[in-house]
Amino acid sequence: MNRGCLACGWWLLSTASLFGQGAEVFAPPESLVVEGVPPIPSALAEKASRYTEFRSADLLDWHPASRELLIGTRFADTNQVHHVANPGGDRRQITFFPDRVLDASFHPHKGDYFILTKDIGGNEFYQFYRYRLAEGDATLLTDGKSRNTGAVWSNAGDKIAYGSTRRNRSDVDFYVMDPAQPQDDKRLVENQGGGWRVADWSSDDKQLLVSELISINESYVWLIDLANGQKTLVTPKISMEKIAYHPVAFSKDGKGIYELTDRDSEFMRLAYLDLRSAEHTFLAADIPWDVESARLSLDGKRIAFATNENGISRLHLLDTATKEQMSVPKLPEGVISHLQWHENNRDLGFVITSARSTADVYSIDTTSGQVDRWTNSETGGLDPQSFLEPRLITWKTFDGREISGFLYRPPARFNGKRPVIVNIHGGPEGQSRPIFLGRNNYFLNELGVALIFPNIRGSSGYGKSFLKLDDGFLREDSYKDIGALFDWMATSDDFDESRVMVTGGSYGGHMTLAVATRYNDRIRCSLDVVGISNLVTFLQRTEGYRRDLRRVEYGDERDPKMRAYLEKIAPLNHAGAIKKPLFVVQGKNDPRVPLSESEQMIATVRKNQTPVWYTVAQDEGHGFVKKKNADFQFYATILFVRTCGFSGDLTVRLDERRVFANLRSVHYTQKPRESRKSLGSWLQKVRKSK
Repeated sequence: MNRGCLACGWWLLSTASLFGQGAEVFAPPESLVVEGVPPIPSALAEKASRYTEFRSADLLDWHPASRELLIGTRFADTNQVHHVANPGGDRRQITFFPDRVLDASFHPHKGDYFILTKDIGGNEFYQFYRYRLAEGDATLLTDGKSRNTGAVWSNAGDKIAYGSTRRNRSDVDFYVMDPAQPQDDKRLVENQGGGWRVADWSSDDKQLLVSELISINESYVWLIDLANGQKTLVTPKISMEKIAYHPVAFSKDGKGIYELTDRDSEFMRLAYLDLRSAEHTFLAADIPWDVESARLSLDGKRIAFATNENGISRLHLLDTATKEQMSVPKLPEGVISHLQWHENNRDLGFVITSARSTADVYSIDTTSGQVDRWTNSETGGLDPQSFLEPRLITWKTFDGREISGFLYRPPARFNGKRPVIVNIHGGPEGQSRPIFLGRNNYFLNELGVALIFPNIRGSSGYGKSFLKLDDGFLREDSYKDIGALFDWMATSDDFDESRVMVTGGSYGGHMTLAVATRYNDRIRCSLDVVGISNLVTFLQRTEGYRRDLRRVEYGDERDPKMRAYLEKIAPLNHAGAIKKPLFVVQGKNDPRVPLSESEQMIATVRKNQTPVWYTVAQDEGHGFVKKKNADFQFYATILFVRTCGFSGDLTVRLDERRVFANLRSVHYTQKPRESRKSLGSWLQKVRKSK
């Protein structure tokens, strides 16, 4: 008997005793098509609903004249622009779009309007809008079709420069526009590739500082003359070594630039590049970790930067004249993002999130050292101090390397060996960090499930050599890192190795499918969110503006040898090995991992007679961001986890073949308008199928 499926389905077959024969069902929103997912009891949703009411806040921009903020947060279904007048003040909602607003920035001197960025239905073809505060209206500035990104204001405040795929949908060209006169928008320069971004304007507004991203390990810095569009490369292209350069800003005298680079180092360092001599001066070079973000004050006298030290952020301030670091007041420990200077050159805003605190906006008065907290986001009535902090764990993998991750142990009241959810990050160059778990806290606190977030090879934050260890023909080595994690778990008394679920989103979804095919006997079930089922078909169908960037990481499928390798390792081509229940979540409008990646995997796995649950959102893209959709995904995930025996101690044991016969014989398809079925009627179908 296969140990991994013992009692799979026990919870559903005893649901009547938990919820009653006539239990009401939680209906999916109209936007979802749900296949194979049993009806979700309303009682389950009601109990878990507290874990859906977390909010967070992103710092969007300072008001140029007043000490006030624009933030992004959610009070209804999606993140919108809000105004906060003072630290701890009310969050006044300004925009009310059905789709989330991604970014917003004030006119840099007047502050009478701001430019916002949003897409439609998660398609990531972002458009710019001018929102006038007095009138309360939004005017579309871009063409409504192309992907427009990275708007940066000129110092005079009369123009923005940005990237757009308008010309051919694939290449990102640079455009300049006066938002007050959008009809005069003009293309400044044509580029080749989708990795171009504007970083800054020179103080005299005669030049642009821009970057060209080839891959996470290779990028370059260019200058563009605004008068004629001429591009000048300022970082050398060295054929023997790939170097990453990320521009931060022009120095105020125009003689150099600040940048982040891994030149001559394993880690990203803050550097000053003299434009005349091409000499690099490394700043705070003694820090043996990545500098992950940096921001120069508007007067150019101070630069703030954050380092990533084993997943925890440290904030630093540096005097650009003396090159000496300045003192920084003590801050809550966590992950720091969204560095933003006020035009007064003393207030520095940022966002902090941690295991016990959802993302909130803070600021430091860099002259006095005063720390202010601008937002206090809700946690659904749950005590933040009850949320568990992770422990850094390490294990040896197949080639002797040490791999690390974060382990969240459930509360002490859960005795014995615990079931485990292994959650693999996306990217693939992402990094799991000790941030707020949100809905995942439910699995810890209510079901007693341990959570492990591994940082397998290819993750960022551990040096550029580690980052390259899964490129191209090395892809399978990252799969083996999870196999080694399973081996490590088997040596511990903490984990029930017969109850392991693997999950992940995007590339983490690809890892989930790869693990489900290679280690079917080591897992109980798997949950794939917008995952890649075949890297060849993915590279052929992902949007053109990002295809070449992904080829550098995964390999070029147009090369016969690489194509053969990618086909050989594709989870889709080994789907016959998946015998454990699979849950797939997908956004219909996903431009990164197309809908076809999920559909082809589902069709293949169903041929195995393997239980497959499928949820697709018709108004989402790369993951569910609208609350109504995310809530249903969460409740369905709870049901899936409990179905596979991850709730408390297993007290019900059923014959494996009988359980799977029940699950296979009832293929419940839940369409939006057909969802009002009682749980009792579904259970009757199960009983008849026996």
